[in-house]
Amino acid sequence: MDEIKEQSPSAELERLHAEHRLYAQRLEELSQRTYLSEDEQLEEIRLKKLKLHAKDLIYALEHRTAAVA
Repeated sequence: MDEIKEQSPSAELERLHAEHRLYAQRLEELSQRTYLSEDEQLEEIRLKKLKLHAKDLIYALEHRTAAVA
């Protein structure tokens, strides 16, 4: 996932929200399993970090946009 790019704020927010949803959906799939393989455990950790990073970027972009408006 890239840092905030030079796109319109609304397009970037839309992209970040879509990424966040994808990470959340995959995490939900993994949470439904009784047992996670070692690879799935690593994927879960990675997805949690990516999801949090996307959320942080969303927050930063929303606040940057609000400050400009």
